[in-house]
Amino acid sequence: MSRTLLLTGPALADQAMRLAEQHAIRVIPTTPYLPEQELEAIIRAEQPDGIIVRQGSLTRAMIDASSALKVVAKHGVGYNTIDIQAAADRGIPVSIAVGANAQSVAEHAFALMFSVARQTALLDARMREGHWDKATANGMELAGKTLGLVGLGSIGAILMDLVAPLRMKVKVYDPYLRQLPVRDHVEREEDFDRLLADSDIISLHCPLTDTNRNLIGAQQLERMRPGSILINTARGELVDTDALVHALSERRIGGAGLDTFHPEPPPADSPLWGLPTLVATPHIGANTSEARDRVGLVALQQVLDAWDGKALDPRCVVNRHLIDN
Repeated sequence: MSRTLLLTGPALADQAMRLAEQHAIRVIPTTPYLPEQELEAIIRAEQPDGIIVRQGSLTRAMIDASSALKVVAKHGVGYNTIDIQAAADRGIPVSIAVGANAQSVAEHAFALMFSVARQTALLDARMREGHWDKATANGMELAGKTLGLVGLGSIGAILMDLVAPLRMKVKVYDPYLRQLPVRDHVEREEDFDRLLADSDIISLHCPLTDTNRNLIGAQQLERMRPGSILINTARGELVDTDALVHALSERRIGGAGLDTFHPEPPPADSPLWGLPTLVATPHIGANTSEARDRVGLVALQQVLDAWDGKALDPRCVVNRHLIDN
């Protein structure tokens, strides 16, 4: 039986598209970040059996637009743009590709740490404008510094090991972590404020929830060490943008490396763009050939398993608790 799979965004990586072809799946890519009414109209017209969310939101109206819908899979792990309650109300599981892009995102967080610490983005731009800042540029070594990890899922765990050769001390704040992996350079921190005060770099690796929006706001930025660095490759809503702009403008902290924003993309006139100590990338932490291959295959396999009535890994079904209720 032929089934229809709609993508909120472009086609999947080649391996995943070949797998879809082998299963005679009709795959419908769409333009990224379509207006909600346009995407809803496409879903209503095509009646997909499954949806893989790549870019943009999946609202209740979109979910209800297809009476054939059996599963929603996220092409990645951030599911805050999906109405998981609306899916649960219809008994539709929403899955995420746990761990599939973790290596790439962790490496990107590591790269942002270096770029902010050594001002590489700013100095590159300055050189292209004809400047030679050898006499005035001054960076920060990462060796021996303290990294504060907020959240220790797959990404944070990889980053924790990436910094080990630099003899960095790692403090982990994660209220939901049952057991901390045994590493000589890693310790658990139970107090969030103390983590902020004792770390040279704070890197966010937690999911966005109703309770942690603006997790990093004015008060938290005040508690961070002067000259410290904030890295966010998780979700833009975790950081109060106005407070961060103020902290960077006042040189309250040393810099920030952001791969996620609120909203996305930020407006062209955002005050972020006037900050020389900010390094920004357009939410591409997972954008490597290797990660795209893995994520596409994992998301598609979750769709296939759901269609076949196979039980999905409970760790991957983010609205399982809502369906079970």
